[in-house]
Amino acid sequence: MSYQVLARKWRPQNFKEMVGQQHVLRGLINALDNDRLHHAYLFTGTRGVGKTTVARILAKCLNCETGITSEPCGTCGACQEITSGRFVDLIEVDAASRTKVEDTRELLDNVQYAPTHGRFKVYLIDEVHMLSGHSFNALLKTLEEPPEHVKFLFATTDPQKLPVTILSRCLQFNLKRMTIDMISGHLKHLLEAEAIPGEEGSVRLLSRAADGSMRDALSLMDQAIAFGNGRLMLDDVKEMLGSIAHDPLIALISMVAAGDGAGIIHKVEDMAGVTPDFAAATDALIAMLHQLAVLQVVQGADEDDDNLRELAGKLSKEDVQLYYQIAINGRRDLSLAPDPRSGFEMLLLRMLAFRPTTVAPVTAPIPDSTALKDPLDKVLVKENSVDSELLKKKTVASQSEVGTSLPAP
Repeated sequence: MSYQVLARKWRPQNFKEMVGQQHVLRGLINALDNDRLHHAYLFTGTRGVGKTTVARILAKCLNCETGITSEPCGTCGACQEITSGRFVDLIEVDAASRTKVEDTRELLDNVQYAPTHGRFKVYLIDEVHMLSGHSFNALLKTLEEPPEHVKFLFATTDPQKLPVTILSRCLQFNLKRMTIDMISGHLKHLLEAEAIPGEEGSVRLLSRAADGSMRDALSLMDQAIAFGNGRLMLDDVKEMLGSIAHDPLIALISMVAAGDGAGIIHKVEDMAGVTPDFAAATDALIAMLHQLAVLQVVQGADEDDDNLRELAGKLSKEDVQLYYQIAINGRRDLSLAPDPRSGFEMLLLRMLAFRPTTVAPVTAPIPDSTALKDPLDKVLVKENSVDSELLKKKTVASQSEVGTSLPAP
């Protein structure tokens, strides 16, 4: 039997196997249990978060031979056919390849006919935003008042491109990006189930590289296992992803703090021979600065790297915040540099050139003698006030003398 990739082999077959998306699952489960079913559902979200998977599970819930349920049996003919993609009443359409209005009209010609085998005829249209304007117009009337035996399930990564007339006719569920903890927990579970040796650091690195997509994480883990000859090791994953360890970055930040410009240039030159992906190095630098800021603010924060914890104690909070802001702006401008290496070097040199400035002290007004505690301070303030009163009296006396010496008119 040919090898089946992890993303297909471990695709969830019921709502209990789903990772995350509890806000979506709760609404669907309650609707199925209470028989409050809508005729059109729209699932939105970025790639690899489970839009098509949720739609297929929902189709299984609607057509399970045990009845409409939020827990399909998975053993009846309808459940097995939907799992294998052979269920005749589940019509899956890739809107990206069928954008013409003729394709939509051909699809809707069979809406009026009853389902052949199942309880409902389910139309699952993936990437629905790719349909043309005329296709949406042809879909409007049928979508608003479809026959009772028809359900529409839409999935899209770009709901902003859908007409508001389509959105108003659907129940919309927005699937969220997966957190790093969710992805890493699921990857650990799959490693145990597949009996594949792996390191926790490699799983964490893959979870971060997946950028919120479970499918991307599984695809990267497939690639990493093949790269490591059946094992998931941290060094292999770093080499595959072009990642960089903390040690060179910690050395760079230390050189910035020490004002060692020549050391920075030599260190970047060494990195160029090992890690040509300076965009990934910039991302790692930003992530490291974030960890430094957390270590400085949160007492007892988890951090296994003693060198990073030591660096957090040496730098001031203001310096870390300034370095982070410079790195963020430098990452945005990295594509404008003549080459990524020079952009990375300029980012570090900018950190070297700019430092937080101290605010000049403001001259305070002379305080009231009643608010002073030191007796000497009270005497000084009293003497100053006496001198001011004497000056005022002399000025008034001189003005009066001048007035009396003038002849009468």
